Amino acid sequence: MKQFKILLFILFTSIIYKTNAQVTTPVASTVNNSGFQFSLRGGYDLIPMYDNNTPYIDYKGGLELGASADYYWNWFGLGADFDYIKNSPKNTYPTTNLFFGGAPISGLNFSKDNITRTFYGIGPSFKYQRSNRFSTELKFRAGLGNIKGGKLLLDGTTSTLLPILLNYHAGYDAKNVLSGKASLQFNYFFNTTFGIHAGAYYLRHFGVDELVDTTTGYSSAYAPFTTTSTLNETPKNNITTLTPANRESCNCDISSIGVYAGITIKLSPGVKEKKVCSECIQCTVCGKTHMPPMCACQTCGCKVSITARDKYTKEILPDTDIVLVNSSGQTTNTGKTNGFGVVVFDNVKTDNYTIKGVLNSVNLIDGTLTIQELSNCQANGGVISKEILYGDRNFIIKGRAFECNSTTPIAGINVTLENKDLAVKKSTMTDSQGNFLLQLPETGTYELYGRKENYFSQIERVTGGDYNRDKNLFVKLEMCAEKVDCGKGLNLKNILFDLDKYVIKEVAKPELNRLVRFMLDNPTVKVEVGSHTDCRDTHKYNATLSQNRANASVDYVVSQGIDRSRISGVGYGETRLLNRCADGVNCSEAEHSINRRTEMKVICPN
Repeated sequence: MKQFKILLFILFTSIIYKTNAQVTTPVASTVNNSGFQFSLRGGYDLIPMYDNNTPYIDYKGGLELGASADYYWNWFGLGADFDYIKNSPKNTYPTTNLFFGGAPISGLNFSKDNITRTFYGIGPSFKYQRSNRFSTELKFRAGLGNIKGGKLLLDGTTSTLLPILLNYHAGYDAKNVLSGKASLQFNYFFNTTFGIHAGAYYLRHFGVDELVDTTTGYSSAYAPFTTTSTLNETPKNNITTLTPANRESCNCDISSIGVYAGITIKLSPGVKEKKVCSECIQCTVCGKTHMPPMCACQTCGCKVSITARDKYTKEILPDTDIVLVNSSGQTTNTGKTNGFGVVVFDNVKTDNYTIKGVLNSVNLIDGTLTIQELSNCQANGGVISKEILYGDRNFIIKGRAFECNSTTPIAGINVTLENKDLAVKKSTMTDSQGNFLLQLPETGTYELYGRKENYFSQIERVTGGDYNRDKNLFVKLEMCAEKVDCGKGLNLKNILFDLDKYVIKEVAKPELNRLVRFMLDNPTVKVEVGSHTDCRDTHKYNATLSQNRANASVDYVVSQGIDRSRISGVGYGETRLLNRCADGVNCSEAEHSINRRTEMKVICPN
C-alpha cells in the first residue's frame, strides 16, 4: 500500500510539471520575478512514515494545512513555512480468534488518539518563471516541529477475567524537534496579484522521543502469540504469555510525503525594463525610436481596460462587442466583454481612438481614447481604464426557452416579440442552451412566442410599463413550448362554455389564437380539435353537445384566416374519460371538470 501511494505521488508531480512545461512560453522581457509572495494551502499527508518499535501499529494519512511567505530578489528568495498535519495510528494486531491457555479472549477494548504535528521553518527558495502566468518553485526549510498524541491501547480478558495487554504504544509529546522540509510548487496567476497553486512536500522530524507510561514503564508493548491451524479449522492466535513483549522507547525519525493546493498572492514592484543598446531600435508597438541607453527594451504600448455599463442603472454589460477605431478610421482592436463587463486590449499604439460598442444589435454611446492619455499611461502604471455606456431606453429581455413541464432547453427556436397595434415585430433565435435577448420598448403590451417545427408555443404577454427603466435594464422571462407528436392530444386551456351552450367566450380566444399561430407557423399540418364532456346526462346528449362545441372552436379558427380543409372538429362526448368518473360513480365537481376539456392534435399523414 505504501509503495502504491509513492507511485501516486510521483505521478501527481510529473503531471503538474508536464502541464507547466507545455503551456509556458518564453517571454523573458516582460517577466517580473521579484517581490513578496504569500500562499495558503490545504492538502493531504499522503504517506506518513513513523520509525518506532511498534510492529503491530501502522499510521494513516490525514489533513494538512499550511501557509508560506517568500521574498524573491529574482530567481532566488528567502521564505518561511508553517504546517499543521494530522495522522492516525492504525492497529494491525489480530483481533479475532485470540486464545490463551486454550480459552478464548473476549471483552476486547480498543482506544487510540490522533497525532498532530506542527512545523515552523525558514530557508531558501528557488523560482523558475518563463511567463507572468506560470512559475515553478523549489523550497527548502529548516526549523522546529512539535508532535503530540498517537496513544494506542488494545486489551482484553480471558474466561477467568485475567486482563491481557495485547497491543500498546504510549504515543508522543515532543516539542522543538529539529525538522526539515522540501517542497515543489507550481503556480498559475490570473493577474499580477492573484493565483492558485498545487504542489508536493517531504517533511522529516529528526530524533523524536516516544512517551513512556509512568505506571507500567512501557513505551510500546504487545502480547507475543503464535498462529496454529488444522485442516478445515480457522487459524487460532495463541497468546504464549501474559507478560507483554516490552519495547524500549525509540528516539527515531518521523517523516511524510504529502500533496496540497491553494491560493497565492504576489506583491511585486513595478516592472523595470532597461537595457543598454548599442544602437537605436524602433519600437514596433508605439512606432517611436528610443535613444540609448534605454531603447528597444523600454515599454511602449499601453494596456486599455474598457467597461461597458448601462447609462441609467449602471449595470455591467457582459457579452458586449467592443472595437477601437483609430484616427484613420481603421479598426485596430476587437473584443467582447467578460462576465464582469470588461474587455482588455494590450499594446495599444499611441493615437486618437473612438471606442465603439454593440449589445444585441444596439449601438452604445461612443467613447474616446486620446493621444494624451496613451502618452501618459506609463505614469499611471501602464493601464488606462475607460467606460462606454448603453443609452437606449428599451429594456432587454433576457430569456430562456424550455419544453413545457421540463427543464429541457429548446435550441434554435425563433422567438418573436410582437405588438400588432403598434406594428412592432422583433425576432431572434435561441442558442444551444435556449437563451435569447430581445429589446422591449418602454410602452405597450407585447406577445412573446416561439416558432419551430413540431413545437406548440405558449404565448406570454409582457408590458414595458410594468418595469422602471431607470432601475432595470434586463427583464428576465421564461417561455415554454410543447413538443407536438402527430396523433397525440394537447390540452387547450380555458376553452370554457356555459351550461348546455357552445358559444365561444372571450376567455377562450387567447388559447384558440395560440392554435391559429401554430397553424400559421406550420402551414402544411392539419389539426383536429376534439371536445370532451363528463359522464353526466345521456350519451347521445353529450355526443351532440361536444360536437357542437368542437364545431364552434373550428369556426373561430377558420375566422382567423385558417383554411377549413386544414382543421376538423370531433365531439367525443363522454367516450374518453381521463379518470374513474363513469356512469354510476359518485365523483366531486373537481373530478368531473378534469374530463370536460378541449384538445388539439396534429393529424398524422397517411
